[in-house]
Amino acid sequence: MLGDITRALSQLGDPRFALTVLKALGITIGILIGTSWLILGLLGWILPDTLDLWVLSVDLNAPWLSWAAVMLLLGASVFLMLPVAFVCVGFFLDDIADAVEARHYPHLTPAPRLPMTEAIRDAIAFLLIVVVANTLALGVYVLSAPLAPFVFWAVNGYLLGREYFQLVAARRLGRPAATRLRRQNRGQIWAAGVLMAIPLSIPLLNLAVPVIGVAAYTHMAHRLMWASPIQS
Repeated sequence: MLGDITRALSQLGDPRFALTVLKALGITIGILIGTSWLILGLLGWILPDTLDLWVLSVDLNAPWLSWAAVMLLLGASVFLMLPVAFVCVGFFLDDIADAVEARHYPHLTPAPRLPMTEAIRDAIAFLLIVVVANTLALGVYVLSAPLAPFVFWAVNGYLLGREYFQLVAARRLGRPAATRLRRQNRGQIWAAGVLMAIPLSIPLLNLAVPVIGVAAYTHMAHRLMWASPIQS
């Protein structure tokens, strides 16, 4: 499991892999900036110029408040990053897996690429799952603050592992066999997801996690397929 993650990290210097990483990161950052701009614009349109709080009047156009909003959005990016990055990288999953296989598994024939309609369908479905799961987990975050990071890592580690392993394995096995292989190895798949979910809670660093996650699960899928009798 750790070897899978290490091998994924070691490929960051590979030009083909690095180009895919940069494309995925660029689109992810662009969507995050656009989302943040829309949120700030919407708040600026809804809220008045001055907000009266009992004896205190707050100027909502004050420069310090703009900086406070930026810092708040940076913290919120921990949660915004999850659906945005997972969905964006979903569209680059084949490119990332292809780059890993070209370097480490050159004997394999090219895997069939997922049709765009299916990629969009899977991305939307996973987006809904991520949003619903983290919304439900908010209650735990609020009620037991000391446990919040562990709940965050456990929930999103499970989601990351379940989705990425399933998609990567299905490229070679097909969906039914990939599902069986995932269920047989759910423990280590979840554990690897938790290890990658920990840096998800760190702004900026979390941008690279989904890409590294796809690469690591590509290695894991090949390792488990080799050791398992499951066939497509």
